[in-house]
Amino acid sequence: MLNVVVGHSNDPDSLSAISEVIEQCHNSLGDKQPQAGILFAAIDFDYALILQEIVQAFPGIELIGGTTDAEISSVLNFQQDSIALMLFSSEEIEIYAGLGRELSKDPLLATKQAVEQAKSKIKHQAPSQLCLTVPESLTVDGVLIVEGLKLALGNDVPIFGGLTADQWKFQKTYQFFQTEILNDAVPVLIFSGKFLFSQGIASGWHPLGRKSRVTKVDKNILYEIDGKPALDFYHHYLGGLPPSGEYPLAVFESEAEEFYMRAPSVYDAQTGSITFLGEIPKNAFVQIAQASRDEILGAAKTSITNALKNYPGTKPDAALFFSCAARRQLLGTRTVEEYQLAQECLTASIPGCGFYTHGEISPLNYGGETRLHHETFVTLLIGMH
Repeated sequence: MLNVVVGHSNDPDSLSAISEVIEQCHNSLGDKQPQAGILFAAIDFDYALILQEIVQAFPGIELIGGTTDAEISSVLNFQQDSIALMLFSSEEIEIYAGLGRELSKDPLLATKQAVEQAKSKIKHQAPSQLCLTVPESLTVDGVLIVEGLKLALGNDVPIFGGLTADQWKFQKTYQFFQTEILNDAVPVLIFSGKFLFSQGIASGWHPLGRKSRVTKVDKNILYEIDGKPALDFYHHYLGGLPPSGEYPLAVFESEAEEFYMRAPSVYDAQTGSITFLGEIPKNAFVQIAQASRDEILGAAKTSITNALKNYPGTKPDAALFFSCAARRQLLGTRTVEEYQLAQECLTASIPGCGFYTHGEISPLNYGGETRLHHETFVTLLIGMH
């Protein structure tokens, strides 16, 4: 059995907020003790106090978390200045936390340390089936974090989560591990044992024009597409409009129809280069993508519908959601509809929780390799039946 509960408060006072969250969790848990938890918190709370209260309320808990652009849950739906906590309790599944520090110095070492620390606690050596993570976003390219975790876990272990955010300030994000408040870190939760899960992933963006090849790129700085300046490629399709989050690149690593998205950050008119928020592979095929507000919103429903359709059991015990800060920015006051659409598809008894990220982490499809995404809505369903 897997028991999952959620607490969520938008009280601006840190002590009042976490007291409310803990009370909600206690009421839902009954006499069960949670093994692990994940905390999503807006910028400007007293994190030291919040983490201390959680660990005191639930001794021995394996706790990770991070700061957000906004928070969502089955308790309060969409919120922008709140804290949300999801707790996991099960006798059949082992769930352990690990931490990697100084991520920007050596992403491979930090991710390896996080995975090894979590795995070292596993008692029954059941196969590790799933990893949740909420790493730093501002000090290191998220692609390097994902690649490091894949190397440490093996490609067959799917990774889900999102890069921590700070409400569009791009100054400092925080990661949590037990009672520690960190920067430049990668906390993970590894789920081990027999359980069921499924995913759904959708963006709402659709590619324009023909596929073109990346011919000159240095990590996340794209210089040339089809041998011509990347900026010319954008101008050709957008009539002189500069690159922006409204028109990300759809990246195809093969001739397959599946793609992930890369959001542009800044551009250089002199060199014709565009800097993106994540690495782009050389020789990948790309297309500019566009979407209407309705299509962006519709993707949330597609994501949850696909996750439910792919769920191998009868009913999941929990839903986790990871959506992009850029989606929230583009949707504006309509962002609240995103979670409403997702929740319409779930029965009221399934607890849900998630946050708006600086980059979403998920396999491209079930059984596929994990990728870093932008401007995407990811659904993860977990259960025992």
